[in-house]
Amino acid sequence: MPISHVAAMAFERVSRLASIPALLLVAVTWMTGAVQSAAQGLIRDADIEYGLRELAFPVLRAAGLNTNRVRILVVNDSTFNAFVIDYNAIYLNYGLILTVESPEMLQAVIAHEAAHIANGHLARRVENLRAAQRKARLGTALALVAAAAGGGEAAAGIAAGTSSAALRSFLGHTRAEESSADRSAASYLRLAGISPSGMVALHRKFAGQELLNYANQDPYMRSHPTSRERLRAAEAFMAEFEDWAVANQNSDYWFSRVKGKLSAFLRSPNWTLRRSKEENAQDIRLMREAAAHHQNRNLAKARAAIDQALAIRPDDPFYYELKGQILLENRHVQDAVTAYGQAVDMAPNDALILAGYGRALLAQGNTKNALQVLEKARARDYRDVRLMQDLGMAYAKVGNTGMASAVTAERYALQGRLEDAGIHAKRAMGQLPEGSPGWQRAQDVFIASENAKKKKRKRK
Repeated sequence: MPISHVAAMAFERVSRLASIPALLLVAVTWMTGAVQSAAQGLIRDADIEYGLRELAFPVLRAAGLNTNRVRILVVNDSTFNAFVIDYNAIYLNYGLILTVESPEMLQAVIAHEAAHIANGHLARRVENLRAAQRKARLGTALALVAAAAGGGEAAAGIAAGTSSAALRSFLGHTRAEESSADRSAASYLRLAGISPSGMVALHRKFAGQELLNYANQDPYMRSHPTSRERLRAAEAFMAEFEDWAVANQNSDYWFSRVKGKLSAFLRSPNWTLRRSKEENAQDIRLMREAAAHHQNRNLAKARAAIDQALAIRPDDPFYYELKGQILLENRHVQDAVTAYGQAVDMAPNDALILAGYGRALLAQGNTKNALQVLEKARARDYRDVRLMQDLGMAYAKVGNTGMASAVTAERYALQGRLEDAGIHAKRAMGQLPEGSPGWQRAQDVFIASENAKKKKRKRK
């Protein structure tokens, strides 16, 4: 999945709505007739998400959390912030990732957010949701609802916009919770053999922020109230546990790679080409240069750079995926299919890589195989709006207009566009066999859309 694609989201599994009637009832209270036009989204990239999993794995394991269930997702927001809204995901703004200076600092953030999950701090989210409801006109729609009901990954929280007062209220922690999370995070870092220096660096970054006017405080400070006492506690943790820390080249590598991939696509190509020479790992430097040349529309240089990176790491599925993206976006479809196919051979269960492969097959005209691959990807990840768009196109090309409408309805629902979603859901219900899986998913979306309309009429 190309990093340039940002997936706007409103909820993860629409199909769960039918089994959670309370979710629908609360959703009604959140909906108005208007659709939020500036929804936040996720930056989906297989390489970046794998690197974050590598960094998070020892921390999550030390916290006693399921390392296969809890995902680390990147929010398309340039501010320095991180948060959790349910038990299955930790959200990091890309601004935070690009700002932190060491893997230990990023792992300290992950450990802190993991502590909020492990310590049960999400239990008070329901009351926060009610408070946020009173402040928001549209709010987080199905997002906070899913979190309050314990539904899925509750990725819907992103759609509200992390800068809204309602979401800040929902995400805010008390000082007691923050201190508790710090203590737990320090313990996780010690168990994982990670230096607590990152935690100290975080507190030093925000030292004195509590003296600023609220509007001038960093978003991380507003949702994670800090204090000089917490800084002193973190320094005490470091003094006590520093000897436990061990060097970890794997963390250093993936930290550099995650930051390198993000910056290569989010910053100007010229900036990347100037700074890539500072990169210690040659393959990461070449990957960054390939991305920069691709953005400069220089296919020859981009292809040469990614091929050199693959010569260094010939078994790296994510470099093959990037090669496939570069080729596909330059209309070298057959070569793109080959590159994506190699990536799939190496990572057959990665939903984002499968989605890219399906997209390339669709561009090739191999619609039948594309449909199979895209459905396989969809079964593993319901959060990818671009995937849903490709899947709808594939169904339309094979003449299955009912499923094309059902998938389109789900895509619009993921984007918070429930009025449009309802139109397509109704169309799908009229074409699909009643009771079939596609019909049931379309019905779920249709019910949510109708409830939104009722709420809109009540407010008039």
